[in-house]
Amino acid sequence: MKKNYNYTRRKLYLPEYGRHIHEMVDQLLEIEDREERNRQARAVIAVMGNLNPLLRDTADFTHKLWDHLFIMSDFKLDVDSPYPRPARQDLMVSPHKMAYPQERIAYKHYGKYVARMFRELRGEKDREALDRAVDSLARYMRTKSFEYNQEHPNNEVIIKDIKQMSEGGIELDEVALNNLRSDYKQHLPARQQKGTQRQPQKNGAKNAMQKSPAYTGQKNRAGQGQQKGAQRYNSQKQS
Repeated sequence: MKKNYNYTRRKLYLPEYGRHIHEMVDQLLEIEDREERNRQARAVIAVMGNLNPLLRDTADFTHKLWDHLFIMSDFKLDVDSPYPRPARQDLMVSPHKMAYPQERIAYKHYGKYVARMFRELRGEKDREALDRAVDSLARYMRTKSFEYNQEHPNNEVIIKDIKQMSEGGIELDEVALNNLRSDYKQHLPARQQKGTQRQPQKNGAKNAMQKSPAYTGQKNRAGQGQQKGAQRYNSQKQS
């Protein structure tokens, strides 16, 4: 018995369509009558469209099906297509090699865009806009430094880093930057916040229950019952 395994068969050009669709395309290549070949090609296109019925409403869905038909035939099928016939060279173009950035990031905890923005601010003529931009960037730098070092940085360090990143091209208002405070606040974890809120609620509910008349009456009745039980026990013991 001859065994027919997939690894012994030819490679599928578009595996998502399956081997049966590829065999149907191979049968199209053997049809000599052009009209019959065109009719069978339209039937194969209809079967290919049934595999993805949700994509029929898209504009270029039928165009893609005809392109896939030519690809599965290894561009050997000669039929009348309603769309331009694709070429092997157009579909097999290798992508261009992308240039990898080689720029060294001097202050990684700030990010490369902070230094780039300071270099761009060197040509700013509006003094008020420059001060606002520097103030916002300085606050951002304090926030990132706190996240990186887990402690608030000294403003003198921030001023020094700004001068180095701007290459001394920005006139800074050091008095305003020295008085800068960070807007970053370290929030407590959600579980810890819930725990701190539950404890006073429990205590408050307990105090409110103790102050209620029903609780005090119940407590008095329990105390009277204990006293009567002790008196009955003492009388039985003396007799």
